[in-house]
Amino acid sequence: MNVIASDSELDFRSLLDGLDHPAILLTPDYQILANNQLYQDTFGEITYGDNCFRVSHGYDRPCDQAGESCPLLACTQSGERERVLHIHNTPRGREHIDVEMLPLKDRKGKLRYFIEILKPVKNASAEISSEHMVGQSPAFNHMLELINLVASHETSVLLLGESGTGKELAARAIHDTSPRAHGAMVTVECAGLTDTLFESELFGHVKGAFTGAVNHKPGLLESARGGTLFLDEIGDVPLTMQVKLLRLLETGSYREVGSTQPKLADFRLVCATHKNLLSMVEKGEFREDLYYRINAFPITLPPLRDRRDDISLIAQSIIRKLNPGARYRLTGSAVNHLQTLSFSGNIRELRNILERATIFAHSNIIDESVIARSTTQQPGMSELSDTEEHLNYPDLKSSETRYLEELLRYCAGNKHKAAQIAGISVRSLYRKLAE
Repeated sequence: MNVIASDSELDFRSLLDGLDHPAILLTPDYQILANNQLYQDTFGEITYGDNCFRVSHGYDRPCDQAGESCPLLACTQSGERERVLHIHNTPRGREHIDVEMLPLKDRKGKLRYFIEILKPVKNASAEISSEHMVGQSPAFNHMLELINLVASHETSVLLLGESGTGKELAARAIHDTSPRAHGAMVTVECAGLTDTLFESELFGHVKGAFTGAVNHKPGLLESARGGTLFLDEIGDVPLTMQVKLLRLLETGSYREVGSTQPKLADFRLVCATHKNLLSMVEKGEFREDLYYRINAFPITLPPLRDRRDDISLIAQSIIRKLNPGARYRLTGSAVNHLQTLSFSGNIRELRNILERATIFAHSNIIDESVIARSTTQQPGMSELSDTEEHLNYPDLKSSETRYLEELLRYCAGNKHKAAQIAGISVRSLYRKLAE
């Protein structure tokens, strides 16, 4: 229960109640001084004077001493607002929270208080879910943080990663948390489409445009009006169509096949590929100007072998989706067996294994023997050696460094623009580069 608030605490609460999200007021030594009504409605009541790390995580020490990034510490060091993605304990279980920390200084410029704004992430889950992306691993959280940073902007996003890593789910997460969520997300499967078919599908055609065009057919650009256009496997777009796609992105207009009347497009672009587009550019297989046009904000989806801590959560979520009414249970030995596998097909391959497991299981218990039987006919599945286990874990700091270096190259060395795209302060960017 909350203790009786003093007059100053009431003033603090009035300040926090003016915010649009749950928020708390903190001292430099992590003590909670006040909260707004939205925080209480979302996370429940708290005791003033308690520590934020204990309330949010159950830790007995600050986040940075428990292996996580601490936004208060980062805010103290930079003197500017900082942002980080955390997993918090809530009345509904563990949830992803987008945490923004704002410093409050006195007239002499000394840091006196911090406002912590907490925005629950609706496009992913840290618990079992058959509707959203699920995960708790550092690699997953880093990807999710980038998704939430860019979702509110109109910036074009390029989703990179191996087949089966969930790029369409990531595109859906970007769309659902964007200002265009009220519109449709239209998916164009670029693989296997000929020039004519791709142009007709995307732009539409008028009656008589070609043999068989007996009616006027609006294209997918019309369906995506006001929403998101998701070009899946953009690397498979024919070179001849890449020119027209580039013109569409640069002018915002297009013509239906067989028509001379230009039409205005209105969509947010998200692309995805498992191919190395930069290598394709060097070989002349992908236009360089189009590459830089779609690569404004790249996000790499980690392979499943780099998210082995998430395998149990993902597997249980898949089983729930495969059999909504059935109560299948994975044993600890079954999960351990899955965690030893090198998934060439990533989450898609895991789904196939689990679907076979529900068929092989004699009861609602899926144990190690059932999983082993479900993988015996998969020559691509092999156990990882100890060396491979170590090598397949991602180096998060290196990933961040590579991302910032690519971003600076894209911004031609303009650090202010790079910091704006990354959603961090210029001071934080300098600090990260120096580290």
